[in-house]
Order: sequence, then C-alpha cells, then structure tokens
Amino acid sequence: MSTNKSTADDIFNVPEKPFIEQVDDALKTNELMISEIDHQEKQRCNFVISDATKDDFCTTIPYEYLYSLRQDRFRHDIKRDELADAAKLLGIRNFKKRYENYVNDIRCQFAKPVGAVTDFQDQPLELLTGKWQATESGVWCEGEYQTQEACSHPIMPVERLINVDSGMEKMRIAFRSGKHWREYIADKSTLASAQAIIALSDYGISVTSETAKNLVRYFQDIEHLNYDLIPEKRSVGRLGWISGQGFSPYVEGLIFDGDHNFRTLFESVKKHGNESDWLKLASEIRQGSLTGKIVLAASFASVLVGPCGCLPFFVHLWGAESGTGKTVALMVAASVWACPAIGQYIQTFNSTAVSKERIASLCNSLPVLIDELQLNNGGSKYKGDFNPYMLAEGVGKGRGTKTGGIERTMTWANCIITTGESPLVTVSAGSGAVNRVLDIECNEECPVVSDGHRIAETVKKNYGFAGRLFVEHLQHDGFDEAKELYHQAFNELILGDTTEKQAMAAALIIAADQLVTDWIFNDDKQITIQEIRLFMASKAEVSSMHRGYEFIKDWLAQNENKFRQDNPNDRYGEITSDTIYIIKNTFDKAVESEGFSARALLSWMNKRGLIKTNPGRMTIKRRMGDVTISCVGLKRTEEENPFNV
Repeated sequence: MSTNKSTADDIFNVPEKPFIEQVDDALKTNELMISEIDHQEKQRCNFVISDATKDDFCTTIPYEYLYSLRQDRFRHDIKRDELADAAKLLGIRNFKKRYENYVNDIRCQFAKPVGAVTDFQDQPLELLTGKWQATESGVWCEGEYQTQEACSHPIMPVERLINVDSGMEKMRIAFRSGKHWREYIADKSTLASAQAIIALSDYGISVTSETAKNLVRYFQDIEHLNYDLIPEKRSVGRLGWISGQGFSPYVEGLIFDGDHNFRTLFESVKKHGNESDWLKLASEIRQGSLTGKIVLAASFASVLVGPCGCLPFFVHLWGAESGTGKTVALMVAASVWACPAIGQYIQTFNSTAVSKERIASLCNSLPVLIDELQLNNGGSKYKGDFNPYMLAEGVGKGRGTKTGGIERTMTWANCIITTGESPLVTVSAGSGAVNRVLDIECNEECPVVSDGHRIAETVKKNYGFAGRLFVEHLQHDGFDEAKELYHQAFNELILGDTTEKQAMAAALIIAADQLVTDWIFNDDKQITIQEIRLFMASKAEVSSMHRGYEFIKDWLAQNENKFRQDNPNDRYGEITSDTIYIIKNTFDKAVESEGFSARALLSWMNKRGLIKTNPGRMTIKRRMGDVTISCVGLKRTEEENPFNV
C-alpha cells in the first residue's frame, strides 16, 4: 500500500538551486521591497487631504505626511488642523491623539537609550544622560518637532554641596567652552528657573532665553538619573567656628560655597612661606611697640569673642601723620591668619554698608581688617555712612528678598581692627559706639612699627601659621584656660573708672596675649593691665550725655558776646551771677547740630541738678526785654564759669 507522507530524508534532500538562480531570487525580493517603499513614499508625497479615506487614516501615511512638515511649524500646524477636520468628517475623532502617539514612537526609535552616558573629552566623571545627547558638540535631545538644544558646549553637574550652617543645597557645575574645564557653584534655585539660569552666561556658560528651559530640564534630568553618582560634600560660606565641625577653613573636606566676590578673601586664609621667619618678626614687634603688641593680640582675641560670650569690639589706629605704621600694623595682624596684601584679606572703607556686613559675616570669628577710614566722607556723627553700631552688634539688618521672603540674617562674633586719619567716633557719638571702641592714636614720635617696608615685605612672604596653631591649642583643651584668663582680667579691669564693655574688650586682648605668650612666643612680653588701661575710655568719656554737657560749656565760651545785654541783636540768652539762661530754641539747635538729643541732655542735666526748671518742665520762664520766653537755666559754679562775671 502506497503512502503520500514525506520522510525526513525527502524534506532535507531537496535539490539545491543553482547559484545563479539564488541570486535572481534575491534580486527579485529586493526589487519588491524597494517597489513597496517607493510606493509608500509616493503615496505620502502625493497625499491629498481632500481625497483621504477612512482606510487611509488607519495607515501611517497621513501621519508620515504631517510629520514630514515638522520643520515648517506654521504649515505643519495648519495641515494638522485640516487633517483633524477631515478625519472627524470620516468618523475619526481622535486624530491629534493618534498623531501624538506616532510622534512619540518615532522619538523612542531615535532617542538615545536610557543608560547612555556623557561623552565629553577629559570629563570630571561619567554620568547617565537618559534622552539627552551629551557630546563634544554640546547637549541636546530630540524634541516633538525639532532638536532641542540645552547648551552648545560640554556641561555637567559634578558635586552636590550641603551648607553646614543653613542646610541649603548648591551644585558645582563643570563646563568647557574653550580648551580647559572650568567650574561654578550655583544655587539650586538658579538651576531650577529658566529666568534665573540665564545669569550663568556671565560666567562663560552658553545659555540664552531660547535655550534656558532646555538647560533647566537637562540639569533636572541628569541629577535625577545620577543622584547616587554625583558626590555629596559639606560646604560653608564663611570662616570661623562651626558648631560640631571645627574651625573653617581648617576642617578637612569643607568646601567654600559663598559669594564669588568674596572667594579671594576666603582663600587668602592659608599658610605660606617660613614659620620661623614670621615668629622672629612678630617677636621683634612685640618687644618694640606696645601698640603693635596690642594689635597682634587683638587679631588672636577675635576667635575668643564667641567662645567667651562677648560682643564684637573695635581696635582703631588713627593719626593724621603718615609714616606712623598704621597700615603695616594692620598687615601684621592679617598675617596671623592670611595673606596680608591689601585687597586679599584686608579690605578698605570704600564699600557699602551691606558690603561691610557681608565681610563681617564672612570673617565671622576671624578679625575684620579695614584700612583707610577717611575714604568715607560726610556725616557728622560717624565717618561717612560707617556706624560702629552696625558691626559691633554682631547682627546684620533684616532684609527682604525679591520673591517676598526674608534673607537669612547675617551674624558674626569677632574683633574689627581699623585704621584712619581721625578717631573712629566723634564727640557726639552715642555711648554704645564709644563703649565698643579702643581708640589708639599713632604719631611719628612713637610709631606702631619701625622699618615698615621691611616688615610689610616679610609678612607678605610668610603668613598664616600662628592663627592655625592658636586654634589647634584652643581645640585641645584650651578653651577653659582662655575663659579663666578672660574672667580674671575682666574682674580686675572693671574695678577701675571704665564700663563693662570697655573692660570686656580689653580683657579679651589681655587673655589672648597671655595665651600666645605661653603657646607661641614663649617670652615674657605679655600686655599688663596697666598698659591696656592707657587706651580705655573712662565712664565720663563713654557717656554721651556727659560729653554733651562738656560741649555746651565749650559752646558758651565760644559765644560769650551773644549773651551780653549790650548786644540787642542775635542774642542767645543772658547771664546772672548764678545762672546762664539759654533760649530754648537756640539750645536745641546747638546740641542737635552736633548729633546730641536736646531732650535727653536736658533730662540728664535735670537729674543731676545742673539746671533750674519750672515745676513739671525741663525749662524755666525768663523775661528778656518785653517778652517772656522759655530758657534752659544752666547753673553756674566757680569751676565752670565761662564768663568773667
């Protein structure tokens, strides 16, 4: 019985076609494929919306036709609406959604796969880029209709910085628009805003109003894809003591993320040159000049202000004569911690009030060193717009932000060492300002330092050793000794004719000088209580009302002729054997022109029985000529008699 089943041998033993026939079959197959592609392309190119059928919308032809117009956005949008209307007439109501899906499929076919990485030459690290192309030609991705450029050159985030004070995050950006990689630390709020990120163009990053949104998306995407790959480090925007961390900038791995304008000042705090050369010079200054020794000690004392719970204070060197060594002394004070060149660590008074606050906040525990007070002119109470209260309180003004919030309040606890041609505060300054200042006059007979040129050149080459050594001693059980020395000096100083705040500032200097004598210089040249008292203001000098009273007596002597009865014109008052009567309006103008409060001064004098008054008033009625007027009745004594009556 026969069968029709084929055996395996029958199947696999099919006679092989000759090679020439196999080639012919392949060519025919390719011709058919090419013919089909040409047919589809011809259909797409010859597609007429008015002739479209419902079946056409079930193929890719109308979608391909519309996608081919993506470079001409105006024509593309018109044709899209025409196709949507035509599809709707044929019963297809979701054409735009279908087209969106088609475009997304195309993008998925051509987009760089997730897991692709940055491909920059000499890049700091390799990061996943997702949909973004990140090559030498820049950063871009495929958009819905056209290529979306984020940046025309290599750029990438390389470090996430967490501020130890505020907890705020910043991002270190690496970019290369030329031959070399550069870096910039940006606020996260800047990188998250298309409007704010344009500011990066000031630092050499290619970003415009057209590419800003794409660059924001790029940073967001690449950080999300690489959150664990981007290194995270601690950062700080200031110098000085940091709770739980140590002392900036001596903490290992702590990065500066503050204002770029102050980077030079921050980075100037470092060791340079030869330590023994600096010690030899500093010892010479301590031996030869009491003022130089005080300025040096004040520089060290700055880091004791916070730990000892004290307020910031001033040491001001002044003198109209040049060549007294004021600026050189400031350079020596700076060399304890940093590069002493003017413009590095040392600043000038030629800056705004906000700038001074920011410098104080940046230095924080280290001394603020400001040269040339006379650069500010104007104002009667303080030199220019500089008010010692502004820095001596240790707290900046509260300021709002552009977005309606409040800026973080700046604080500091340090010593401010300044120089100028005149005293820091005038006779009319408030007692609080005088209280916080040790004014030291310098002259040619007793200069702060001698051979200033040699000293300046030496400290420019050798600096930063002593400050770091002092901090290390404090961190190794030195705080208790510092506080004990401070309290001993304070208790002794307060027994004299001075105020608590003056004693506080002087005691800090005494304590710091004793510590550096023992820890660094190993000599017997420490400042004594008697020496520091030479520069401290008495209680009377500190009292603004006492100074106001002294001013009035001087003013009376200068205007003696205005009180004589034989002077009928422009009289200021009159005198008797026991009282000087000053017209109230004239009195007010005189004292307030010098910055004193007339009401406060009258109250102060009344409490001390220095004036005569009518009941319930600070003035007394006096008849002069044909009128009765209100006067200030200043009592006269034999000691305080400006007139020969």
